[in-house]
Amino acid sequence: MVHLVTRGIKISVETTYEGSFYRDYKIQYAFGYTVTIENQSQDAVQLNSRHWEIYDALNNIEIVNGEGVIGKTPIIQPGESHTYNSGCLLSSPFGAMKGFYNMLNFTTSRIFKVTIPTFKLEAPFAIN
Repeated sequence: MVHLVTRGIKISVETTYEGSFYRDYKIQYAFGYTVTIENQSQDAVQLNSRHWEIYDALNNIEIVNGEGVIGKTPIIQPGESHTYNSGCLLSSPFGAMKGFYNMLNFTTSRIFKVTIPTFKLEAPFAIN
């Protein structure tokens, strides 16, 4: 599990390998990840949008931008957290993800970025 705190918002990520399958005659490796967003600040915040950079070992990069996470724009009060599960597909058994969330601070009415730490995606059978 990886953790990173940005401006009082702690991001923790845990990953799982879900398996592989063929799609359009190409093998795909499925990974799941669980993200916990913990508000350690003194202000209520809302997650408005996300930006992901998804890398695989074949030098493919996928950029994903969107509103909220899994269809939600959660408001997180001080001392509370929000956890969600999602996933991605890679063309190789190794990869990584990183990114950021745009959050609204309700006290200051300002948008700020919260860094999502780089985390590895690894199929256990391919690890030395």
